This record gives sequence, structure tokens and C-alpha cells, in this order.
Amino acid sequence: MNPSPEVSVVIPVYDEQAILYDAVAGLLERLAARGVSFEVVLAENGSRDRTLDVARELESRHPEVRHLSLPEPNYGKALKQGILAARGAIVVADEIDLLDVDFQVEAIARVRAGADLVIGSKLMAGARDRRPLFRHLGSLVYTGLLRAAVGYSGTDTHGPKALDRARLLPIVEACCLDRDVFASELAVRATRADLSVVELPLTIQEKRPPSVNLLRRVPAVLKNLAQLAYFTRRSSPHLDPPTALAGEPGQAAVGPDGYRSRDGLEQR
Repeated sequence: MNPSPEVSVVIPVYDEQAILYDAVAGLLERLAARGVSFEVVLAENGSRDRTLDVARELESRHPEVRHLSLPEPNYGKALKQGILAARGAIVVADEIDLLDVDFQVEAIARVRAGADLVIGSKLMAGARDRRPLFRHLGSLVYTGLLRAAVGYSGTDTHGPKALDRARLLPIVEACCLDRDVFASELAVRATRADLSVVELPLTIQEKRPPSVNLLRRVPAVLKNLAQLAYFTRRSSPHLDPPTALAGEPGQAAVGPDGYRSRDGLEQR
């Protein structure tokens, strides 16, 4: 086990016994081939199948792999706990059915170059979303609601991410919501803290049906979006991350290449 890897790849997993072992084994091979110093943190949450057993087996066979386990299905809480448990200076948050190493390597390079948060976007110019049409339309509707609710200026919040852990840790700790909306709250707070946020276009294709029913999630997502609007508009010091800079939130604009600078000016 590397006690101080440069990169921690955090992957929330729920009912993924069918693909977990092969997906992680393949990720280990591809990252090692790229010369990345890394660990993989599997954040199991409330699985009803053998996902936890598979995670334990991976940890026992591969020193780069660690796992943590939560008793309830909660993607946002699992992702947050994984980031908090990560040892790497750079944290990559990815999905077990994506694991796009090309994106990971490019995102890591952007963080090394000074970006605080890199978000993979399914919706920005240059992206190729090959999921079923209703999934793509759902992402468009969600982003539209996010813009209306909190004025978010990016194109996506739910893609894979890479972040400077030291810079983002206060924001991660300040996030109040979990489940489906934690990733959105993280992106919104980072933007309002005027950090350097970069979007990269994704090519995404669904490898298997979603592990949860998307329609059943709609009422909870709408409720959480309302909570997100409430929390992010409050000025309580308990909710605003201590790294936030002075000035009105949300004024930094995303440039054509997806860069947002700390002073609100485009970076090339």
C-alpha cells in the first residue's frame, strides 16, 4: 500500500457485484500503465448483493485498493466520506460503469496545472452523450432546474470529477446535502467560492441499466434541489466554506474552453 499516493480514485458502489471486480482490476492496470501514483477507494453503500464481499476481496488482493462501507444506499454520503477518507493530494470521483481513464488523466493534469475542480460534462460543446434519449433529456432538465434554482452557470454537475483535495476539503465539509444532490452542491459551492472550475467534454455510453429506478428518484431530487437553493442562498458562516472569497456569488463566468478563473476572467 502506498501511504501517500498522489491520486485517490473514489468510486461509490451500490449493488455492483456483477461488474465491480473486473472494472476495478481493469482500472488498476490502466492507471499503472499511465505511471500514476494512486489508490482506489471503494465507497460501498447499503448494497443488497455481494458488492461488499467483492470490495473486500479486491482490497485483500490489491494493495492499491481500500474500501469503506455505509449501512444505507446513499450515493452522496458515500462520495463525501470517500473524499474525506482519501489520502491523495488529488481526488478523482468516478462511476464504476464509466471509469474513463483518458478523462481521469486529463483531469489530473488540469488540477496539477492549477485547476481546483474539474467536472466531466455530458452536455457541453464537444461532449458525446450516447445514453438513451430519456437519460440525456433528464440531464438537460436537471441542469435547467439547477440554473433556475441557484443560478449555476456550468453545464453539468454529475459527471466524473477531479479536485485539489486541500482546496476543496472545506467546501466538501460544508456541504449539507447528500444522495443525488451532493455533487451539485459541491459544484455550486466551488463556483460561488470563486475557485478555478474547469469543465471537460465527456464521451459517455451506458454499459448497463441504472442500478436505481430513475423515475422514483424524481420527487426526492426536486425536494433536495429546493433544499440546495435554500442552503446556498443563506449567509450563515456554518454553511459557507471558509475558503470563499469576497464578492457576489456566482459572478465568475465559464469561458469557451470550460475554464473559470479565481478573478472571474477567462483563462486559456
